[in-house]
This record gives sequence, C-alpha cells and structure tokens, in this order.
Amino acid sequence: MKTLSTLLLFLTMSAAVQASVTSEPWGKTAAGEEVRLFTLKNPNGMEAHITNWGGIIVSLRVPDKAGALADVVLGFDTLEPYLGKHPHFGCITGRYANRIGGAAFVIDGVQHQVTANSGKNHIHGGTAAFDKKLWQAAALPEQNAVEMRYTSADGEEGFPGKLDCTVTYTLTTEGGLRIDYRAVTDKPTVVNLTNHSYFNLAGEGAGDILGHELMIPAEQFTATDDALIPTGELESVIGTPLDFTTPHVIGERIGASFKPLVQGVGYDHNYVLKGSGMKLAARVKDPKSGRVMEVSTTDPAVQLYTGNHLKGVKGKGGHVYEKRHGFCLETQKYPDSPNKPQFPSAVLRPGETYQHTTLFQFSAE
Repeated sequence: MKTLSTLLLFLTMSAAVQASVTSEPWGKTAAGEEVRLFTLKNPNGMEAHITNWGGIIVSLRVPDKAGALADVVLGFDTLEPYLGKHPHFGCITGRYANRIGGAAFVIDGVQHQVTANSGKNHIHGGTAAFDKKLWQAAALPEQNAVEMRYTSADGEEGFPGKLDCTVTYTLTTEGGLRIDYRAVTDKPTVVNLTNHSYFNLAGEGAGDILGHELMIPAEQFTATDDALIPTGELESVIGTPLDFTTPHVIGERIGASFKPLVQGVGYDHNYVLKGSGMKLAARVKDPKSGRVMEVSTTDPAVQLYTGNHLKGVKGKGGHVYEKRHGFCLETQKYPDSPNKPQFPSAVLRPGETYQHTTLFQFSAE
C-alpha cells in the first residue's frame, strides 16, 4: 500500500511539473518597457510561448502522430521583429479586426472616422492597434493560463469610448489552446477581437500549406467588392471553389478563375457559421504529420486567409516564409458590420459585456 501511495504521489507530482506556467524577460519596447514571454505546458508535451507585446502567440509546439513535436505557428525567434512591421503574426487584433469600409461608421447618429490604413478603408484596428501595445499580463497557474489586460483610450485610432479588454489564453490538458475575450466600454463603440496566428500543421518553415485538408461547415460567405469590403449580400459557397462543407485540399481550387478568389488573390473570405453558442468553425489536417486542428468559436463567422501576400519574411530558425506558407482562421464578427445593419451587430454599449471564446483543439491521426 505504501508503494502504491508513493507511486500515485510521484505521478501527481510529475503531472504538476509538466502542466505549468512560467515567465521570463524577453526584451524591451522602444520606450524601455519590459516585455515578458510566458511559457505554458500541459502534461501531454504541448507547449505555448505567448508574449504580452500584442498578446502574440510566439510558438505552439504540438505532437504529430508519432509523438514528435513541431512549432505550428509562423513568427520570429526574438522580440525585435515583432516591434516593427510584420504580417500580424500571432497577435491580438483589434479594436476592430478585419475591415471597415470608408474607415468610418455611425452610432446613434454620430459619425466616427477611424484610421484609414488600407487605402481609404480601415483594417485590423489601425496603425498602432492592439498588436502594437504592451498588455499587462499575469500568470494563472491553477488554470494553466495567462491573462492579458489592456485599456484602449477614448479616441484611440478614432474609436469612441474607453475600452477595458481582457484576453485569457489557457492550455488545456486535452490538447487545446483556448482564448477567452472580454471587454467593457464607457461609451457606445464597436468591438471585434480575434487572434491572427498563421498555422502550418507540418511545422513552421515546412513550406506551403496547399496540401492541408480543410473543412468549414458554412454554406454562405459575405460577398465583397474588389477592396474586400462586404457588399452586404450573403452568397452561397455550395458548388463553388469556396465550398469546404466537405473536406478539400486547400490548393485544389485556389487558382480557379472565380471572382472571389481573384479578388482575394486566393482565399481571404469571411464564412458565415450556422448556429449559436460554441460551434465548429473549421477542421484542418496535415496528411503527412497527421496533425489535426479543430477550431470552435462562439463568434458568428470565421475568416479563412491563406497567406497570399507573404513574401520573403525572415522567420524562425532562418526560415523564409513565402506565399501560402501559412493559413489563418480568424474567428470574428462580419467585416464592416458597423456599416451593414443587416449583419449581426458589433456595437457595444455601457453596461454590456463583449465576450467570446475560441478553442484551437489539436490531435493527431
């Protein structure tokens, strides 16, 4: 009995050691503020590195079908490249992710002009958005999580209202990375937060993702103009190259002469999800490694982006990221919702709480 008790104690302690949250200094901002890098581990060998600069997922090590670990997100080895211009690798994207047409919207009869950083339009929160902010961070060891907090000032990038944001990353024992978003405001505003990680389930630096198999259980997408601003119409994907209701290899139809694909230079489309509450948004598999990622969300849509504009980006370990070396699945509200009353509202008012959850669940087969 003593031997059994000792064994159980050893196993408990071993699991406790493997499931952990630690942090370390990771450089300084241009203003001299200390940036930290948090490491989350679970008992199954998964490991996530997350920094409080932009809430960026720096690395995510996931086992394949043979148990071999690989980092499945694109990015950089050090802080410095994240401080400069980059393709939104792994960051919290906001105050409004995706696009706002004309970089303006009206709430309660008042027009608000926000930063025009994509031609005449707005994208991903502006030029010094949430991805370029130092978030206050705290480890939550009991939850195997790290909590990030940031207060966006009234008028930042043109958005009305002081917005208090909390984003919590949790590495689950079941092999998932869960992201919980929460925000409150003191004035009516619009909010749409997401994470902008670029995934390659074969491992970052392994080449393109055209051989990945993708399923998205959505029958409609938001049609756009040539600037990728929604027209307000929902169109069917069924029978088109945008149809992933059954699994297809990403590269199978990406070069088709189909207007939405020409507009996006590949996949860069907002898929309308069915149902409410937590629901499946996508399932992706890399056939060679056997790694599978399932994305679930409480948000009403997901943007599929296939890294169409990556070009010569010097990433981790000397790897150079080129076109379609990664894909994004950005859970979100519809793009340009503030200007499309027929879309689900993105307005947040005082006394209300913005919140949504996204889970990236990993397995191998």
